[in-house]
Amino acid sequence: MSIIKEEPTRFLVMCAFCGGKGKDPFGIMSLLSACYVCGGEKAVWMEKIGTGIAKECLFCNGSGVSPTGARNHCAVCGGAGVVWVEEPSQVCPDCNGTGWQPDMSLYCIVCKGKGAIPVEKDAIIVEGGR
Repeated sequence: MSIIKEEPTRFLVMCAFCGGKGKDPFGIMSLLSACYVCGGEKAVWMEKIGTGIAKECLFCNGSGVSPTGARNHCAVCGGAGVVWVEEPSQVCPDCNGTGWQPDMSLYCIVCKGKGAIPVEKDAIIVEGGR
């Protein structure tokens, strides 16, 4: 993952779904069809929400393709291969940072597949405590 351009409220990354080629990687409509994630632009703008960092999508491993076997984009990153993780954050207690819903082939509903959840401003994190 490399950020091509960065602005105060958004950043531009190469489209992971089509590999930056701008064409439908599966050729479903035709071999000449534009990528439906980036619209043929070869890159995707991602919004920055609050203070955070851009990370590779854990659910699709940065490929932008749905890891469930379907020939469509990743439900977590929208095909960009990158997600915005708010900081400060902590490892998701439900999926243990994997981004996957335990015992299912779906993304974790607690962290929305990002593997991390924001730390509440007034929260105190105690290791091994309840």
